[in-house]
Amino acid sequence: MSRPPPRPDHADTATAAQDRDAARGLAIDLLVGVLNDGQMLDEQPFAQHSTPEQRARARRLVLACLRDLQRADAVLNPLLRKPPPPHLHALLRLSVVEILTLDAPAHAVVQAAVTTARAQQGGSAMAGLVNAVLRRAATTEAQTWAALPPGRLPGWLRRRLGAAYGKDAVAGIEAAHHAGAPLDLTLPPMPAAERDALTQALDTAAGPVQALPGGSLRLGAGVQVSALPGYAEGRWWVQDAAAALPATLLAAQVDEAVLDLCAAPGGKTMQLAATGAQVTALDRSARRLERLRANLARTGLVAETVCADALDWQPPAPVDAVLLDAPCTATGTIRRHPELPQIRKPAGLQALTDLQAQLIDTAAGFLRPGGRLVYCTCSLLPQEGEDQLAAALARNPGLTLAPHPPLPLGAPAAKGGWRTRPDDPALADGMDGFFMVLLQKA
Repeated sequence: MSRPPPRPDHADTATAAQDRDAARGLAIDLLVGVLNDGQMLDEQPFAQHSTPEQRARARRLVLACLRDLQRADAVLNPLLRKPPPPHLHALLRLSVVEILTLDAPAHAVVQAAVTTARAQQGGSAMAGLVNAVLRRAATTEAQTWAALPPGRLPGWLRRRLGAAYGKDAVAGIEAAHHAGAPLDLTLPPMPAAERDALTQALDTAAGPVQALPGGSLRLGAGVQVSALPGYAEGRWWVQDAAAALPATLLAAQVDEAVLDLCAAPGGKTMQLAATGAQVTALDRSARRLERLRANLARTGLVAETVCADALDWQPPAPVDAVLLDAPCTATGTIRRHPELPQIRKPAGLQALTDLQAQLIDTAAGFLRPGGRLVYCTCSLLPQEGEDQLAAALARNPGLTLAPHPPLPLGAPAAKGGWRTRPDDPALADGMDGFFMVLLQKA
């Protein structure tokens, strides 16, 4: 005779509820930091007492909310006479997304939100508002919610991308942003049997694993990275498949002197170091450089690290190759950083393109005769890619486009160089948007 399933332990149930409530509180602070303070998610500190699981849950909730922010507001706005205070507004938006996107039980979400609102400033009045609004919002039919269009890019960005790629491409890019990003892993060179065994271990732990053109491995989203096989041993690192292409394009060789400028957090540094090149990784952020050093230590790869501004620094001798991953609007990474449309403004574009031009000229000055330079940005904007290339060639007669074999992802850019886009049908789950070009010094 089969036994009935064990009843859930009340202590375990209470702990799970407390974890969810704690994660919701963290998520509120994160969302307010993005929407009201203009802070990137990665730049915001978590409460010291929070657990890794609570932080991961909070981050997943905020990412889902940011992707569906316009749909959540379409449901909430008719139910609100005026915008509520920032933390209360964040609570409402997060709760709507929990119910309608993440399929959480409506009654549990409403009850938890009311409890959270009661603890905030305003007490019972705010709790009553939350209760009334969310109960009505929860009646939204799944078909109605699904029929709402995915979030549109800000007008300034939409116009520029439309001019560059066309209306249909912009719609495809927005759909890719809404879908989010899977988890891509870069592996250093290793024997085929070792790679197969690692792939099988990853597939067993968090599969299915997809082998991508170029050698990256792709897992589904929502995986706890530090718990995956091979993480602690440094046998791979997280890096979008498109982000792995610039180092492939540079094709560093054993014992070459290679500079990685604006290097943190170090994905490209590790790729370069894995070739056997003598790599110097430079970044002006001491905090981000610490993360790069930690990644090198975990993977057992070796590179010299320098905390400096590339515009105020000189290498001790000319180098064989430079990889310049220049600061940019990062519009090619919105699918994994959906807070970017809330933060990036067109007023900052000119300053970025001016800085990129300075960095290209500086990097070219670091090269020995015949040396190679890869310039890349994780941007979809031609101003930071194709236009920047044309201007650099005009300013630097000693630089020329260098021929190279086709890369495994993306396509040749219209004015030279190589481009990837989130809406590229070559990968079912998309990839980040990058521009990259290989240049050679005469």
